[in-house]
Amino acid sequence: MSELTMKGAIKLINPIKVISDKFSVREFVIVTDDAKYPQEVIFQTVNDKMDTIAPYGVGQVVTVSFNVRGKEYAAPNKPVRYYNTLDAYKVQGEVTSPVNEPMPMDDDLPF
Repeated sequence: MSELTMKGAIKLINPIKVISDKFSVREFVIVTDDAKYPQEVIFQTVNDKMDTIAPYGVGQVVTVSFNVRGKEYAAPNKPVRYYNTLDAYKVQGEVTSPVNEPMPMDDDLPF
């Protein structure tokens, strides 16, 4: 599968949920920068990948690299259901270059 990425501003970072002693999950939402139809997309990070979202905060623009996971759920006496999750494995902040402001010229030179 090719690498999937999505860019957007972080809207929400949920607290870590401990499911068991071997499995923890953290969800976060980004809003894509599509002028006509912006999307709010939820991702999850699990176990050792939860630190990938830690350096970032709400409002920050990030690029998320993720895998699509699908699961089948069959409950007794109910139709089979299918679920998808987007598992983030890398989050990178927007690269911004600092703007160098010109130094103000001092017209009151002593010479």
